[in-house]
Amino acid sequence: MNNQIVIKVEDLRKQFPVGLGVRKRLGLDGMSLQVNQGEIYGFLGPNGAGKTTTIKILTSLLRQDSGEALIFGEPPWRPAARKRLGFLPESPVFYDHLTGREFLHFCGTLTGLSGAALSARATELIGQVGLESAGDLQIRRYSKGMTQRIGIAQAIIHNPDLVILDEPMSGLDPMGRADVRDIIVKLRDQGKTIFFSTHIIPDVEAICQRVGIVAKGKLIRVGTVRELMSEGSTGTVEILANNVPSTFQMAGVSESQVSEGQKLFTVAVGDSVNQTLAELIKQGGTIVSVVPRQASLEDLVVRLLEKEEAS
Repeated sequence: MNNQIVIKVEDLRKQFPVGLGVRKRLGLDGMSLQVNQGEIYGFLGPNGAGKTTTIKILTSLLRQDSGEALIFGEPPWRPAARKRLGFLPESPVFYDHLTGREFLHFCGTLTGLSGAALSARATELIGQVGLESAGDLQIRRYSKGMTQRIGIAQAIIHNPDLVILDEPMSGLDPMGRADVRDIIVKLRDQGKTIFFSTHIIPDVEAICQRVGIVAKGKLIRVGTVRELMSEGSTGTVEILANNVPSTFQMAGVSESQVSEGQKLFTVAVGDSVNQTLAELIKQGGTIVSVVPRQASLEDLVVRLLEKEEAS
């Protein structure tokens, strides 16, 4: 993977006024992260964790109170950064009296495209996001999934190097989420860098090279999906056995009844696994399976967020 830094965020802090008083709500509390060229980076966390605030700063819709945010080494508000960036907000509102094709022509004109080049690019993108049969329908007739697709198309109309998507799968059914995931992977395969926020963990597991977990306005963990899932490993083995005598017991081994005559044992990794297997066989049990128990990314995220909430 190319090591060029596409997004660099250092110690971002942002507060928002509450009501008419002098109280302020903390939005970002020292957010720091780095996104490298050519990767899909998942920005994962619960609602209110600071994901959208960070994205608004990266897209120059907000200014931080302190800290630094850079896109390709430039502040986000500079034209040199903005022309290399495509963006889809969390809840986009488009000119729904326009057709998808007309909307892309409008967006392309804003980026400096025109004439035959713009028409060709709009047609190309309508196909790329799977809207061939709906390109000439008014956007008001689009489903949620179709709206997300045309939203991604407008974000990449000018062929940007970086695409930022805020909760692109939110509110979609499983088929719609799968379609958006496929589009994101294809963009990565074209050499683009994708930074997207979400709270839907399976989407992160499916397509991300790296994941940043955020809570209370700061990054609390970052790594590849494999690294994070390894960190969440429970260090136990599940043993499924038949014909287990009712008198069978071993210290440190938990058991649960699966069906009549069949039990599931959970054993800590180590010598106790072999000891349990040997004792089960000795007492007439039949081993059905021995499976290491792998915690999911969701297990790790929940544990980290609970720890952060308690701190």
